[in-house]
Amino acid sequence: MSKIDKFQTLIIFVAMPLGLLFGQIKAVEQYAENFVTPFLFIMLFGAFLNIPLKDYRKAFLNIRFSIMTILINFVWTPILVWLLGKIFLSNTSIMQIGFIMLMVTPCTDWYLIFTGMAKGNVPLSATVLPVNLVFQVVLLPVYLLVFGGISGTVNIQAVISSVIIMLILPFSLAQIGKLLLNKIRNHDKKDKIFGRFSSLQTILLAMAIMAMFASKGRNLLASMNVAAVLLLPIILFYIINFFLAQGIGKGFHYSYEDTASLTLTTIAKNSPMTLGVALMAFPNEPLIHLIMVIEPLIELPAMMLITRILLIIRKQRMGNTV
Repeated sequence: MSKIDKFQTLIIFVAMPLGLLFGQIKAVEQYAENFVTPFLFIMLFGAFLNIPLKDYRKAFLNIRFSIMTILINFVWTPILVWLLGKIFLSNTSIMQIGFIMLMVTPCTDWYLIFTGMAKGNVPLSATVLPVNLVFQVVLLPVYLLVFGGISGTVNIQAVISSVIIMLILPFSLAQIGKLLLNKIRNHDKKDKIFGRFSSLQTILLAMAIMAMFASKGRNLLASMNVAAVLLLPIILFYIINFFLAQGIGKGFHYSYEDTASLTLTTIAKNSPMTLGVALMAFPNEPLIHLIMVIEPLIELPAMMLITRILLIIRKQRMGNTV
């Protein structure tokens, strides 16, 4: 394990307060958001570069995993989120709508990195990404209408563009990169290049997090009361779905890698996409916009903690098989 891998949790955790600190500088706050997508792009390129194509072929054959992911994300989760909203956010319907919008949209980018950090099945997680995107785009207006009584609007063109930029393009470039690297006869040199991209993922994720928090720093620090209200229902959601995924993995005899993938795929949320949808669908409801901005402040520490717990579970399983 490299030094970066050893301290990856600390590196990512430090990125959040540093982002908030730099976000107090007006010039940094103004331009920081422009760096989030490039950092994530390079990070995903590195992730795809280190995954053999044969792993993707195996993952696409796992129909049971895909069906289970769809059932949890798009049947179970909306019901759970609606119940949590009714219990903890009953005083304001606007917060309930924002909470529903946020929690029914599975993550479509850096959950892959957390899956890799947890030594999960990254190719398997990547195969359900397009499914998650299509379902959340189609079903989000339905959820808003059924659970919130609101007919929302989703910018299909923006979503398609994000898929091309954040999935298809880095994947395609990674395959070209692998073809070029495979021509290198010096195996040590080739392995060194692959290793550098692998170790850079933690740094790039930290830089993306820092830029995201810097771009929203002032709003976040001025709205800690909203974060306090959202904290309990979001944490309960993580706990419930964590144990649900672990139980399903055990019941269906999934490997540790597949169970870790199921856990992170069904917990991480797509706050950047929902923020864009909220800005267009509810232009006069800043509270809804604020929920999308605040959520990563809760989610990122939780994802890091969940990753550490999964690694402990992995270590225990490996110990039991020795």
